[in-house]
Amino acid sequence: MTPPVGTPADAAVEREYRRHRRLQVRDLALAVLTPVVLLLAWEVAALTGALDERLFTPPSQILARAVEMLVDGELWGHVGATVARLTAGLVLGAVAGVAVGLVMGVWRPARAALGPTFTALYALPKIAILPLLLLIFGLTETPKVLSVAISVFFVVQINTLAGIVQIDARVLEAARAYRATGWKLFRHVLLPGATPSIVTGLRVSAGMAVIVVTAVEFVASNDGLGYLIWNSWQLFQPATMFVGLITVSLIGALVTGLVIVLERALLPWRHAGGPRRLRRKP
Repeated sequence: MTPPVGTPADAAVEREYRRHRRLQVRDLALAVLTPVVLLLAWEVAALTGALDERLFTPPSQILARAVEMLVDGELWGHVGATVARLTAGLVLGAVAGVAVGLVMGVWRPARAALGPTFTALYALPKIAILPLLLLIFGLTETPKVLSVAISVFFVVQINTLAGIVQIDARVLEAARAYRATGWKLFRHVLLPGATPSIVTGLRVSAGMAVIVVTAVEFVASNDGLGYLIWNSWQLFQPATMFVGLITVSLIGALVTGLVIVLERALLPWRHAGGPRRLRRKP
């Protein structure tokens, strides 16, 4: 029952709500100001000679170089190539990882047959698979996309399997008591129970996918941000190299942010906490 407005309970909730809002504003300010302060310190250190300007290009010059590359379209071409490979690999690996993880979770023979093999393959550095993929598919887009997909697959598969296995046995017993079997059990119990672990796997694999696609473009591509970074290093163009590095980090942050948005949509109860202002009923 909601306490009447003006009671001590109402005042306590109001104070907690205001405290919660202050903490949110503080956290946002810290998140914004920290990189700004670091960039300013970098700029001052480079201009005063504390850092070698030839190696650590001041942020102002990096920004000018980025604008130049955006205007002439060079940066857009590299970003488009990287994002296309990243998206294709991430989607392919995530879908396959969820599907295989669910099958292994609900079907014990599949878990027994594939578990040890997947454990061994997971320990293999994913970039080490690239030469094999290049031998099979040649210098096409397929090896680059598959390298990303394979790295995403194992992370998502492991988390999906863990989500299924860790569902409380009492929940399964209660579901079966209500005659939830087959598709109904899978749809209403197993999949919702595994969703938090699946989303966790997606968040981890999103960052890994950015790392892998950049590494692949270092050695097996003539475009993309990885190629841009590597080529500018070889030509000793630090400003261009920093533009590539910063762009990769922004793409990584964007991909992770999209996964967080997906998590909020699939798991709204995880983010439904926090004090709520008491409202007077009309």
